[in-house]
Amino acid sequence: MPMEFRNLSDCSFDTLYKGFERAFADYQIHFEKEEIRSMLRRRGYDADLSFAFFDNGEIVAFTLNGTGTFDSIPTAYDTGTGTAKEYRGKGLAGEIFTRAMPYLKDAGIRQYLLEVLHDNHKAIAVYRNLGFETTRHFDCFRQTIDKLNLTVHNPACTIRPIDLKSVADLQRACDFAPSWQNSIDSINRGQADLTMLGAFIGDVAAGHCVFDSDTGDLTQIAVLPEFRRRGIASQLLHEAIRNMRTDFIKVLNVSSADEMLHAFLESRRIAPASRQLEMKLALHG
Repeated sequence: MPMEFRNLSDCSFDTLYKGFERAFADYQIHFEKEEIRSMLRRRGYDADLSFAFFDNGEIVAFTLNGTGTFDSIPTAYDTGTGTAKEYRGKGLAGEIFTRAMPYLKDAGIRQYLLEVLHDNHKAIAVYRNLGFETTRHFDCFRQTIDKLNLTVHNPACTIRPIDLKSVADLQRACDFAPSWQNSIDSINRGQADLTMLGAFIGDVAAGHCVFDSDTGDLTQIAVLPEFRRRGIASQLLHEAIRNMRTDFIKVLNVSSADEMLHAFLESRRIAPASRQLEMKLALHG
């Protein structure tokens, strides 16, 4: 029986998770079920515009697309692509991409966005041949909590919970536009899983952080320029760490051009772990 290609609108989460586990079984990473569910929610997973090859009713290759807007343009985002080990080398991922394009265009999608590890030269070459262009370079950081330097604080600063509107109002504190998975839209979609904290000098909001205590992900941390170099970011980080349920912290997709956040993270001993490219493909009707 030939493999079946179809979208995932009728696919149960258990079937999807099984396909995800199978595709990454030989990788040195493990994804908990609820971690995948949370990731898909935050990244705007759209089952109608996500596609897979099925063999005997099981997913053997897939691309999970998130949809939304990015730079005010209707966008599809590759939130996860994988192929089971025994099905690799057959061009299934490329076939899914090619077959998906008409559906994305018909749905009004005008650009496709993805991130790829900078040393995955084979994948980068494939994307460039498809017409993708590199738009930004990102650095990703990770450190175990017991190795962090958390000594600097500002006694005049208080930390308290804030809501999504306050986070949105504080986006001007960010020195670069956050990537898809760290954007205000992503925070909105995943706010049930996230903690949002504001730093206040008196009644004035000076900065904020957003994090997922179950995954160790520090989604955003930023301080308004007029309040920097007062230990406020350190106090936000300290409070985030205090609430983490993991023994590590990770900070993904920091623009390589942003010297301020790099210097802060490295001063706290949060070390660079990997680099990624952000790539875009314009889709025309």
